[in-house]
Amino acid sequence: MVRVLIAEDMHMLRKALVALLEFEPDIEVVAEFSNGAEILPRARELRPDVAVLDIDLPGVDGLTAAAELSTTVPECRTMMLTSLGRPGNLRRALAAHVSGFLLKDSSPDKLSDAIRAVARGERVIDPQLALAALDDGPQPLTPRELEVLRFAAKGEESAQIAAKLFLSVGTVRNYLTSAVTKLDARNRVDAIRIAREAGWL
Repeated sequence: MVRVLIAEDMHMLRKALVALLEFEPDIEVVAEFSNGAEILPRARELRPDVAVLDIDLPGVDGLTAAAELSTTVPECRTMMLTSLGRPGNLRRALAAHVSGFLLKDSSPDKLSDAIRAVARGERVIDPQLALAALDDGPQPLTPRELEVLRFAAKGEESAQIAAKLFLSVGTVRNYLTSAVTKLDARNRVDAIRIAREAGWL
C-alpha cells in the first residue's frame, strides 16, 4: 500500500484528488491539508511514502517543504502537482530533490501511475515540461542582481534595499537597471514578472 500525503490550498481540487486516489486499491491518503506549514510535522508523524505538493502554498511553499522533507524524512518522496508549468520551477524542483513533477491538468490515471512510480524510487517528469526546460536558456542575472530584484519583488524601495545590503542607493539602482536590461523588460515590475515566471525568484 502506497501511503500518500496531499498539500493543496484549493479546497475543491484537494477533495477531488483525495476522492480520485481513494478509488485506487493500492493507494491510501493518510493526510490532506491546505497549508504548507503542516507538511513537515505531519510527515514526521505519519511517515508517508509520497507527498503530493502544490508549489504555491500558504505558510511554506511546496518547493521549500520538498527540500526539508528530503533531509528530515528522506524515505518520503515528493511529487509536485502544479498549474505552474514553467521550466524554472522544474529546475528548482529538481534542486529540491523532487521525484515527480506533473501538471494539474494531467489525467487521473497519469497521476496514480506517477505516484506508484515515485514510490518505487523512479523519477516522473511531465515530458513537455522537460523539453521546455532543455530549450530554456540559462538564467542571465548575477547573484547580486537576483538578490536586489528579490527585495524589489517584496515591495522594498531602493533606499531600503541599499540599507539591507550595505550598498549605496545608486548601486542598487544600477543593479535594477541591469536586471531590467538583461531580461529585456519594460521596467522593474516587468522584470520581476519575467523572473517569477521563469522560476528564478
